[in-house]
Parts: sequence; structure tokens; C-alpha cells
Amino acid sequence: MAIKNTLEGKITYRVKRSAVSVFVRQDFEDIGGYDQVGRIIRQLVKKGLLINIGYGVYARAKQSALSGKTIPEKPLPELAQEALNKLGIKIMPTKAQKFYNEGKSTQVPTGRVIGVQGRISRKIGYNGKYVSFEQYA
Repeated sequence: MAIKNTLEGKITYRVKRSAVSVFVRQDFEDIGGYDQVGRIIRQLVKKGLLINIGYGVYARAKQSALSGKTIPEKPLPELAQEALNKLGIKIMPTKAQKFYNEGKSTQVPTGRVIGVQGRISRKIGYNGKYVSFEQYA
């Protein structure tokens, strides 16, 4: 592991100790410059400490006990909601969630569809699995 006094050490320490699982480059702007932080984040992705789940959005990662591959620490719907909150996008319940909560449907929502207020053109996911968005005005 890197020494804590280096930029990589400071970012690694912050990622490991943070209560949140989703990070953007702006989370580390108080530590170093834009390019330096981006370089360190790319190194941490290669090392398996972070995983890229969207454009400029990273999640803390762990090794899978089954396959040994690097996977996110939390399920994808939770990461997507955390990322949207961090990006300032308002989350709303989807139609399926409303129907289920009101007792109009017995179909349990999967969480792979997230209701958002306004338009969003981001893709959030990893390994070919993405969250889709249901837009509300």
C-alpha cells in the first residue's frame, strides 16, 4: 500500500474510510489537481479498489468470492441512486413502485428502473448491466 503522504495514499485512505460507496472526481479536488486526481483514480481502477460505473462516476469495489473478479461493493440499484444524489438529480418512485406500494400490483419492482425528475442522458452500470430511467416532468 502507498504511503499516506502521497496523493495516491491520501485518495486511497479517503476511499477506504468513506461512508459512501460512490465517488466523483470533485470529491478529491481539495487534495490535488484535476489531472493528478484523474490519474490516481485510473490507477485505483486498475488495482481493483474502484470500479467505473459511469462517466466520471466510480464505486468502491471488492473481489468476488465466487469468480475472483472485481465487482462493486453494493448492488447496482443502490449505487445508481447514490450516484444520482451525488450528481444532484432528484429521484422519484417509478410507476411500478407506486402500484406495488398502493397494493394495485403484486409484481415486486426490481430496482433496475429508477424514476428521475427531468431528463437524464447518463448510463450507470458495469459489465454490460445498466440501470434505466423513468422520466417525470
